[in-house]
Parts: sequence; structure tokens; C-alpha cells
Amino acid sequence: MKRLLAVLCLCSAAAVSHAEISQKFGALEIHYNALTTDELSPEVARAYKIERSKTRGLVTLSVLKKNKVGVLTPVPARLTMYVTNLNQQLANITLREIREGTAVYYLGDFRVAPPDTLKFTTTVEVAGEPKNEMSFTQKFYK
Repeated sequence: MKRLLAVLCLCSAAAVSHAEISQKFGALEIHYNALTTDELSPEVARAYKIERSKTRGLVTLSVLKKNKVGVLTPVPARLTMYVTNLNQQLANITLREIREGTAVYYLGDFRVAPPDTLKFTTTVEVAGEPKNEMSFTQKFYK
């Protein structure tokens, strides 16, 4: 069921403001994306038990690690995330791990009241690697 990632990539291509972005930390590369859940197809939302709404957001993360020959492969991670809006209101985001074949990714939902800009802060822990903290912002439009 790699259809969620495929749909999110299509959503990203359709809306430049939601382009998938990544950050690198040594051998790790973290890919992330955030969008309102009304952008998901009803089938994908149903398959992953996600409520479709203009006031619900979905964040996706995947953690990749370079192997000995330099190829990035998905790895499990311990992730903690919180989000802050422009009014400095803070909320924790619970991330759930999804495994489909060799893919490992994480989904979390949150409230959003467009128009708003949210700052996501994530701590990433992978076995054998130093703990990393990353943040990114995402604008949400009406």
C-alpha cells in the first residue's frame, strides 16, 4: 500500500506550497511533508483512517540512512514532534509508524485554522546515530 506516499507526492507536485522537503544529518536524510487532509482522496483517507477536512492537517515523515555503498534505505526511528502556530500555541503531534514492504514512514494529524503558518519541531532518534532535532514551517491557505 504505497498509495499514500504516491498520493502525497502527487499532491506535492500539484501544489508547490506543499513540496516534499528533506534535511540531512550525517548518514541520515529525513523527508517530510505537511498538508490539509482535504487534499487526500477519499480512498486514501479511508485506508489510513484519516479524517478529510480543511481544518485537519497531516504530516508525513520518512527517515532514510545511507548504507555502506551510499544507497539510502528506510530505517525505523523514534520520533517526537510538536507544532506551534503564529499565536505561539503549542500542540504535540502523535506519529504512527506505517510499514509497507521495505518502506517505513510516519503519519501524524493536527488541527489547523487556515490561513496560518505552523512551525513543526521534531526530534529524530535512530539506533547507532546521534539524536537530531529539526524544524520546518508550512503555510496553510484557505
